[in-house]
Amino acid sequence: MEFILTEEQLAVKQAAREFAQQTLLPGVIERDTHMTYPTEQVRDMAEMGFLGMMVSPEYGGGGMDTLSYVLAMEELSKVDNSCSVIVSVNNSLVCWGLETYGNEEQKQKYLTKLCIGEWIGAFCLSEPEAGSDATSQRTTAIDMGDHYILNGTKNWITNGGSSKVHLVIAQTNIEKGHKGINAFIVETAWEGVEIGAKEDKLGIRSSDTHTVLYNDVKVPKENRIGEDGFGFKFAMKVLSGGRIGIAAQALGIASGAYELAVKYSLEREAFGRPIGQHQAVAFKLADMSTDIEAARLMVYRAAWMKDNGLDYTSGAAMAKLIASDVAMKHTVEAIQVHGGYGFVKEYHVERLMRDAKITQIYEGTSEIQKLVISRNILNGTLYEPLWMPCQS
Repeated sequence: MEFILTEEQLAVKQAAREFAQQTLLPGVIERDTHMTYPTEQVRDMAEMGFLGMMVSPEYGGGGMDTLSYVLAMEELSKVDNSCSVIVSVNNSLVCWGLETYGNEEQKQKYLTKLCIGEWIGAFCLSEPEAGSDATSQRTTAIDMGDHYILNGTKNWITNGGSSKVHLVIAQTNIEKGHKGINAFIVETAWEGVEIGAKEDKLGIRSSDTHTVLYNDVKVPKENRIGEDGFGFKFAMKVLSGGRIGIAAQALGIASGAYELAVKYSLEREAFGRPIGQHQAVAFKLADMSTDIEAARLMVYRAAWMKDNGLDYTSGAAMAKLIASDVAMKHTVEAIQVHGGYGFVKEYHVERLMRDAKITQIYEGTSEIQKLVISRNILNGTLYEPLWMPCQS
């Protein structure tokens, strides 16, 4: 595995860092406080190409590798995770799902608009009765011949109110269980699509999180993704890739908090010297740096596995598990380094701590990641290092 980034990857990382500091940082506290959707910032991210980074240039995307996407996510997430989650959902779940599993007509009609930010997409899987147990879909799509009639409710939908396109997972044949689940492309302008109130959240407060209701929505047959019964497999495949994006977000949160803690420890003095020179603080910084670097290697490795055509299911789960735990742990430590100032919005670390918590929950809770990993251990696929497959 190559540990040195290419010139192109370094350029992506630097561009994302400058964009985050110059465009996202101004006003981030106010947007968080008032739950203001970052309309201008999303437009700017689209112009920078952040909303379709991995999409083939054939459809208008950047044609970049997963690692470049991860590098951008990390830098954006150091500053504004309401913006970075929009990037994550549009790239990892919506665009990647459509490009990988959609047909050519669907790509031309939807992907070309989504990857340039003309439209924003949402991924609609979770329900009031179906969170970690994604097989328990209550949303139904009844086959009417040339179309489906969609009914149901989806919860916690990022981009729910700002998106033009939803990828909706719905049950079409209850008797078949998860093999009777399908995925559909639904336009939010269609009759019967209702957007609920914006959720008042602990973190990522300016991102657009809504309940979405589908009331007798007529979905054309050509808007089903893949063969009949492919929906559950589609959702699981898409989520595996999405976990790499959220792992990168968690890594960025931890890294952002660490950078702020280092800066503060060099500026703040106590007992006649900078607090970073006191062992109690210095050791915290050492622990933070070590844990973050370990998480970074796991996240980059998962991206590398995906780019190299390896099975990255466990790699993505491991990356998300460790990165989200590191984010939660060390945003708390960053506040501790700041002391009373860390409890104040002006210093940014309290917001990063609030943002960190959701990375242990969405796109599969930490417990679900452990379930994915343990199943692969028990079925024998983790006996060798994931990045060094045995030669047969």
